[in-house]
Amino acid sequence: MLERCVLSLVLLVAGVAWNPRAQAAERPSGATGQASDACARFDHGHAAWTTILGRYVRNGSVDYAALKRVGQAELREYLRALESVERSCHDGWSRPQKLAYWINAYNAYTLRLILDHYPLTSIRSIGVLPGAAFRTEFIPSERLRGRILALNDIEHEILRKELQEARIHFAIVCASKSCPTLRGEAYRATDLENQLDDAARTFVADTSKNRFDAATRILSLSSIFKWFHEDFERGGRTIPEFVARYSDEATANALRKAEVEVKFLDYDWSLNGT
Repeated sequence: MLERCVLSLVLLVAGVAWNPRAQAAERPSGATGQASDACARFDHGHAAWTTILGRYVRNGSVDYAALKRVGQAELREYLRALESVERSCHDGWSRPQKLAYWINAYNAYTLRLILDHYPLTSIRSIGVLPGAAFRTEFIPSERLRGRILALNDIEHEILRKELQEARIHFAIVCASKSCPTLRGEAYRATDLENQLDDAARTFVADTSKNRFDAATRILSLSSIFKWFHEDFERGGRTIPEFVARYSDEATANALRKAEVEVKFLDYDWSLNGT
């Protein structure tokens, strides 16, 4: 009987000693310190991404061949920086910091996906079914979101649903010619409002994507306005009202005067490469 009690006591002590939850409880201060250091080190200016864009993007067109040949190491390093962010760190960020992070992440991981399949003529050639590229889970986000993400998760769940920013549709780039132009610099929290407004104005003013015929009062718009109309109509606005906000003065006044007929243009999914 005594031997059995001694054995039970030994096993109990051993169980406590090797209990992973107990071990985790003994390490909170160090782990918290490391997470805090990582938060402090994260570059909200996204300088590394700006360097990559400056080297391989010209007027919105990407030199994928050169990026694949000599730029993959620096892209990989930037993606590692994004992947190092933990939820506790992200939760303490401002809304502009979160928006800049996820817009840049979407664009950087889109380049990563294209490089993984390059050469190709369209992002829609990735996978078997149409749109498979956007549903492919390849973005490591276990530390931040608890799982591997797809581009659709960033766009629809985070940027549209959680952060509710309509102008992201002029900032995230799906590697196609009818997409917004890939900006030659990273989005930054400190200048985000100006950058998003500029992206919206640039997109609306691009007559290959949007145009207004004052004589017929027909407003021909990118299919982006059709696919995501609820984002642009949030707050009771109409799509013409939203477009007017970012149009030149003459077009804006014409759009506000009377009813316009809205039509949507075909989308060119050709690769946005040089």
